[in-house]
Amino acid sequence: MENNSFIFTDGRDPKMIEAYKKAQETFKYFWREQSWEYRRIIPGLNLACVKASFSEIDPDGEKIVEHMWINDINFDGDTVSGYLINEPNDLTTIQPGDYFEIPLNEISDWLFAITPMQKKAKGLSKLFSSSAEPIPKAYGGFTIQKMRADMSESERRDHDEAWQLDFGDFNEIEIVNEQKEKPENLIEHPMSKNMKEDFVKFLEEYPNELTNIDENGFTLLHRETIAGNLSSVEVLLEAGADKNLKTNNGKSALDYAKQLNWEHLIPIFEQN
Repeated sequence: MENNSFIFTDGRDPKMIEAYKKAQETFKYFWREQSWEYRRIIPGLNLACVKASFSEIDPDGEKIVEHMWINDINFDGDTVSGYLINEPNDLTTIQPGDYFEIPLNEISDWLFAITPMQKKAKGLSKLFSSSAEPIPKAYGGFTIQKMRADMSESERRDHDEAWQLDFGDFNEIEIVNEQKEKPENLIEHPMSKNMKEDFVKFLEEYPNELTNIDENGFTLLHRETIAGNLSSVEVLLEAGADKNLKTNNGKSALDYAKQLNWEHLIPIFEQN
């Protein structure tokens, strides 16, 4: 990731503030995709990172702010964590590789990219004439799309070619893979549905997974709820998972479903 791209943003711009808000509201889809990526034997994502603001006070007492990206993301329902990718331009107290924990309501963007499996580069060949391979499609990137909206067509073309990503139409930001072709993916990740039978067998083989609690009080039910996996949650509840267990910070799985506005999960908990 180039150091000078996608770093600086104007926090006073109403459209940029709106982009921050949309990124925070939809981050759950980023995490849903990332959580499945961690389970894949063969990686499916070309890129997955989150943007946040970093700041310090300079010797003159002025606040310096840079928006930069972190990767190797984890999420516990409240806090996004990962490692800094960018080399700061002006900040001196942090460096690439530093680990950060950032409240969800303080992130400024997220982005993941997936190479289309069955699409050829036909439609992009004019834009990326140097490559015959399909170009990875970008999802999210709300601040990026705001900046692309302010560019001329030629600037957008140069921008996208430099990144070798298909950012699509800045007026139609997609947040899940194959969103237009399969709008049902907005409700549930296809892997959650496809892996349901395997998940049942997994719990039969490893029944302790149903009751295991980690050092922070999270159960498998908490984690699958945070990731928005309907089929997994249904399997866990049918297998006898305790929906009333709370994490060390006092939250049940239903609390996370409501907090992240996973509307398809809330009735499942309220009915069981």
